[in-house]
Amino acid sequence: MSIEWVNRAVDDLRAWGRAGNVEVDADEVRLLCDYASDYLNVNAPGDFTPETFDELLLSIYPRKVIAPPESAAETVAAAETLVAFLRDRSEVSAETAAAMRERLAEIAPRMAEALADTANFGMAKSLFSSIGPESLEQSIQIPSGEVPDLGEAPCDCPGCTPLPAVRLATPDDLAEALAGVPLLAELDREPYLSLFAGVTGGEPLQRWAQIVAHLVEHDTGGAITGSRELDEELYDLFDMLYRLQVRAPVSVVGDYLEEMGDGAQVSVPEALDRLSWCGLVQVEGDTAGLTPLAVWALREHYLTLGLDAPQAADLAEADAVALIEGLLDGVPTELAEDDISRWLAGRGQGTAAAELLAAASGAPAVARGIAVTIVDRLGAEAEPAVRDCLEDQELRPHAIHWLAARGLPAPSLTQDELLWVSVDMLALALPAAEADPEMFAENIAASGPPAHLIEEMWRVDHPDVVEVLELLGRSLSDGTVAKAARKAAFKARSRAIR
Repeated sequence: MSIEWVNRAVDDLRAWGRAGNVEVDADEVRLLCDYASDYLNVNAPGDFTPETFDELLLSIYPRKVIAPPESAAETVAAAETLVAFLRDRSEVSAETAAAMRERLAEIAPRMAEALADTANFGMAKSLFSSIGPESLEQSIQIPSGEVPDLGEAPCDCPGCTPLPAVRLATPDDLAEALAGVPLLAELDREPYLSLFAGVTGGEPLQRWAQIVAHLVEHDTGGAITGSRELDEELYDLFDMLYRLQVRAPVSVVGDYLEEMGDGAQVSVPEALDRLSWCGLVQVEGDTAGLTPLAVWALREHYLTLGLDAPQAADLAEADAVALIEGLLDGVPTELAEDDISRWLAGRGQGTAAAELLAAASGAPAVARGIAVTIVDRLGAEAEPAVRDCLEDQELRPHAIHWLAARGLPAPSLTQDELLWVSVDMLALALPAAEADPEMFAENIAASGPPAHLIEEMWRVDHPDVVEVLELLGRSLSDGTVAKAARKAAFKARSRAIR
């Protein structure tokens, strides 16, 4: 996948939507573009064709995406918005756009049926559906999608609140971003001339760090947000967003700003607009977060305070083992996607597959899941490396699925292999199930393994089989099937003792 063109296209789409007052579902369009890039050799917006949407919405989505059939209308609507954008930007001709709209009208009633038809599910979707929607495309451990708690700011002493490792933009990217900050063009005018009189200047980035340090530590009188009360709380707000690392819902940030205002009249949109104008906050759609410039400057400030402010390693430069380990440590989705894309770009698909699968062999289920998920993005060039894994007992079922999903010659899964890979994929659910048992129980009740499969799982020679069966026994709402899982867990424990 070329994440560069996808990012540019989504950014351009958002700008197009704002200019034309068009509601844009950027997340859904990004998913369309990602899948088109991954599986359909779409390398630029102009590569979309009517046939692209046939494959995307009637084949790839049903196989890959866990979504209720009623969500088809939203996905088709996002595709229609994408077509309008492509036409307005002259990425496709009027004739092609008209053909796309006609094709989408034909697809709309069929997509819901395709999403509901279990015959369309790939093996990964069938099994991961019992884990939860996030696990299908993200075996990578990332912060949860729950609304973050922006409550009371934590104590800022180093012993109580270790700062997370953050990824910093390159010096060139920071310098380019700095040139576009409107605040900096106003520093020789009031009120900013007086406000930052104590800033000594010097190299541009260092001067920027001094400006950010000054505004979080000194009284700025409302010159930053338009509210004196909010300006006094900027350190807490920025510190919270720095620790989150991912963009938070604007509604949640708004609630936090209003609470910080302590009864004062606060215009949340105005405050966010002013923080964006200052180069500190980036608002995208209905989310907000710190800009790369703000992250860099805050880290510099933390270092001057004597805090340990670690910098995250660039996983794109790591070997396959380190890449997987880094992703297991917990990486925000966008950073993970960027790391993976740049890691893949640095080597051929065959080499990438060979390295990832070698790292997966003998690894724990979660690490193996990450490797297999990344390999699933690769095309035919990876076939020899994947086919070599047919001799590896742990990787063979995954290799069979990879080959079969691409219409390549592949052996059929034996019953024993199906049982093993069922346990292997359910083992990926263990951390998530511990974190949110109710959500896991809800998901597995809707699409868990059938009873006859669970009854036979105890025979599987898999290190996590007992934990998986015990988890099913605790989580399944069907009492009969849950009892079968507990009985199978007992058998698996007894087998291990022997």
